[in-house]
Amino acid sequence: MMFSKENIRKALQGELPGQRSHSKLLPPNRVLKAAADDRVKNSSVLLLLFEEDSELKVLLIKRAVHMKHHAGQIALPGGRVEANETAIETALRETYEEIGVGEDKIEILGKLSGFYVEVSRFQIWPVVGWLESKPVFRINPDEVEKIIFFPIEKFKPPYDEIKIDTLTGTLDVPCVKFAKEIIWGATAMILSEFYDVLQKAGEVQSS
Repeated sequence: MMFSKENIRKALQGELPGQRSHSKLLPPNRVLKAAADDRVKNSSVLLLLFEEDSELKVLLIKRAVHMKHHAGQIALPGGRVEANETAIETALRETYEEIGVGEDKIEILGKLSGFYVEVSRFQIWPVVGWLESKPVFRINPDEVEKIIFFPIEKFKPPYDEIKIDTLTGTLDVPCVKFAKEIIWGATAMILSEFYDVLQKAGEVQSS
């Protein structure tokens, strides 16, 4: 499954699968629903793509173990939307702060479906960006332990399952295992939608 940035841009402009994709990786005992109160914390993340060794890869980070939210988890660069910021501006700012990749290196291709994480009250707005080449990274150790280059083709089902201790107890959660790490929760849900968008675009192209 290989796509140019223009094919990806076009695919993101079509109808997005949203909850159909998110539900595949949704942890048990959790539901997808709209935010219901004024305590919602808007955030955005950047799904940053580049080609390497003829593979389409997504840049993931492992969050530092001392972080307040989702410590030690595999994530996408991102954070809370500040006053007078758009989701895209937040994603670009946080990417620079966390891994040192400036917005001048990133071409925005579009957005994926937003969703609400009830347990943390975060409304997440995923943005998709493109790198023409693998850049030099500058990791902020206060926020990031390491960077992972994840081939999106590795996301295809069947998915793995693992027991994880969460804020609501120990759960058997669907996940994807890669490079001795576990991709689950919101990050896996975002990757699930992106993978499905690519799959759908591939069907259209080959028809």
